[in-house]
Amino acid sequence: MSDPLDPPKGEPAGPGPTGRTWGKAFGADLLARLYETSLEPGYAAAAEKRRREGPQRPFARRLGKAGTAAMALLFGVLMAVTYRHAVAAEPESHRTHDQLVGEVKSQRADTDALQRRADRLRAQVSHQRDEALSLAGGDEADRLHALEAANGLDRVRGPGLTVTLTDAPTPKDPVTGKESSENLGRVLDVDIQEVVNELWRDGAEAVAVDGQRLGATSTIRTAGEAILVDFRPVNSPYKITVIGPGSMGDRFGSSATDARYEGFVKRYQMGFAVQRSAQLTLPAAADQQLRYAHPVRPGGSASPSSSPSASGTGGGR
Repeated sequence: MSDPLDPPKGEPAGPGPTGRTWGKAFGADLLARLYETSLEPGYAAAAEKRRREGPQRPFARRLGKAGTAAMALLFGVLMAVTYRHAVAAEPESHRTHDQLVGEVKSQRADTDALQRRADRLRAQVSHQRDEALSLAGGDEADRLHALEAANGLDRVRGPGLTVTLTDAPTPKDPVTGKESSENLGRVLDVDIQEVVNELWRDGAEAVAVDGQRLGATSTIRTAGEAILVDFRPVNSPYKITVIGPGSMGDRFGSSATDARYEGFVKRYQMGFAVQRSAQLTLPAAADQQLRYAHPVRPGGSASPSSSPSASGTGGGR
């Protein structure tokens, strides 16, 4: 069998009649050479051998077919065994993950049920307290309601805004089609903090994030990939509901925060929308930890029985 890089018989080495170079310089013109000699010499040799020896015997043909069928069967058995072992050997982490997800959902349902029960009991206590204060006379009940509203401990109604932040679609690799691990348009805890603080500056009187009322000691933070509001997870789209004066919407619309997130919409496809409402209702915040003060003694200073907890973005006013 001749080397395909050798010049054809009868044609000298070096530049040929078409200007191509044979021998060592042939590499630059390999495609043209393959086009001119499309038939591999091995095929020609096999055809010559069959012409000399005649067609293959029936027994040999049947044996070849039987061997091919046996190889295909063996391959299928191996594939079935491999698949069975792969399914049986599912990583333990997947089963543990599913179990943990089920436990989290169950615990969340129990927590919601306890929260609803606590809200009912709190309403009953408030009703009995108001009755007792009304019998005592004076304006103590009105002062107490005003203090509860200022600290987020009472349900409030009024005109306001709903600011919605939504995660951008996860980008995909154009070659593999897999979702990228980096999404610059994903809403972070600092985004919610910035919008909430801007609304406080613009005159907000009450704020809730996904139905979680914010108080003086409320926190907005990240745990892993989840955003927590007062240690309760919230999900995209994040709805920030605010009650405040009519001028609040105009001030927020002309703020640098609004302009920044409008830019994020164009640059990262993050969702950002502001909707005005004539009437909104915000729930009461969760009960805060009670603290007690001691009277100041002569020559001493008051010392609270417990130190205040650190606040996150809370009131911000």
